[in-house]
Amino acid sequence: MKKKSSVILLQVSNFASALGNSIVMITIPWLILERTDSPAFAGLVAAVSALPAIIVSPIGGWMVDHLGRRAVSIGADLLSSLSVAAFPIVAATFGLTNTSILIIAVIGAVFDPAGYTARKTLLSDVAKKSEIDLDRLNGIHEGFMGVSWIFGPAIGAALISTVGSVNSFWAAAVLFVIAALAIAFLRVGDLGQESKDAAQESGEKVDLRLRVGVKTLWNDKLLRTLSIALLILAAVYLPTEGIVLPTYFENVNNPAGLGLVISALAAGSAIGSFGYGWISKRVSRKTLIRLIMLGSAISIIPMAFLPALPFLMAAGFFLGLSWGPYSPLVNTLVQQRIPAHLQGRVFGIQTAVFYVAPPMGMVLAGLSVESFGVSTTYVFLAAVLSVTSVLVLLTKSLRENF
Repeated sequence: MKKKSSVILLQVSNFASALGNSIVMITIPWLILERTDSPAFAGLVAAVSALPAIIVSPIGGWMVDHLGRRAVSIGADLLSSLSVAAFPIVAATFGLTNTSILIIAVIGAVFDPAGYTARKTLLSDVAKKSEIDLDRLNGIHEGFMGVSWIFGPAIGAALISTVGSVNSFWAAAVLFVIAALAIAFLRVGDLGQESKDAAQESGEKVDLRLRVGVKTLWNDKLLRTLSIALLILAAVYLPTEGIVLPTYFENVNNPAGLGLVISALAAGSAIGSFGYGWISKRVSRKTLIRLIMLGSAISIIPMAFLPALPFLMAAGFFLGLSWGPYSPLVNTLVQQRIPAHLQGRVFGIQTAVFYVAPPMGMVLAGLSVESFGVSTTYVFLAAVLSVTSVLVLLTKSLRENF
C-alpha cells in the first residue's frame, strides 16, 4: 500500500486540478452572460484566455526541467487557486467589471499548462517508486482526466444553481489547493535531475535553453509525426464539439441531446484511456496506432451525416473509445524516447500545439457553418480527419519505429 500511495496522491492532484478547471470552464461564461448578457464578450474572453497557454506552455516545460517537477506542480496549482479566488474577492470588494473579468480569466489561464506538464513528467517518477507499469499508469492518468471533464460541468452547473456563479469559484479554488497538497505529500525521486546529473558527469553538455524542446521533438521523427497529427486532428475535431454540434442541436431545439452526445464522447474517451494499459499488453503499438486512427476515421463519418440521436451517441462513444488511448500512448513514447531532463520542455511544446490548434479550427468552422451550413461543414471536417488518419498510417516514421 505504501508503494501505491504515490499513485493515489498523483491522481488525486490530477483529478482535483482537472475538476477545478472544468468547473471554471462553465462558470466563467455563465458569470459573463449573467452580468453582461453578451455572448460576444463571453466568446472574446474564451478566445483571449486560450492565448497565454500557447506562449506559457513551453515556458512551463522549461521551468519543470529547471526548478523541479514537484515544485512547479505545487506552485502552479496554488497560483491557480489564487486566480480563481480572485473572482469572488474582487466581486466583494471592488465589484466585477468586464475588464476585471477578462484580466482575471487571462491570468488564471497562465498557470494551468505548467501544472499539467509537471504532473505528466511526475508519472515516470511515480511509476518507478510504485513499481507500476508505465503504460498502465499513463492510461490511469488520462482516464481520470477524462472523468473529471465528464463530471466537472455538471458540478459547476449544480454550484451555480445553488450558491450562485460568483461563489462557485470558491469550490474550484479549494480543489486547486487539494491538488497542490497532494503533490506536497508526494515523496518520489526526480528522474529529470538524475538524468541531468548523469549527463553532466559523463561530460555531455546539457543545453538549458527553451528551444531545445522544439529541437528534440522535431528530431524524433516518430514523435514529430504524432504531434503534427495531434495538431491537425485537434484543429478538426474540437470545433465539432464547440461549434458544429452545438449549432445543430440549437437549430433543432434539443440542448439535452447535445449533452448526451458530448457525454457519450467523453465516456468513450475515458474508457479508452483507462483501457490503454490493458490493451498495450495485448496488441503491438503499431497495431494500436492503426486501431486509433482507423477507429477515429470510421466513427466520425456516420456522425457527420447527423443521424438520429441514439446512433449519433453510439458513433460518438466509439469515436471517444478509439481516440482514448492516443494521449497515454504519446505520453509513454515521450517518457521512453526522450531523456528525463528534457521531458518537461517536450511535453510543454506538445501542450502548446494542442492549445494553438482549436482556436484556429473554431474560427474556420464558425465561418464555414455560417456560409455553408452545419451538414456541409461537418462532412468536410470528417473527411479531413479521416484522410489525416490514413496519411499518418502511411508515413515512413510510423512504419520504421513501430
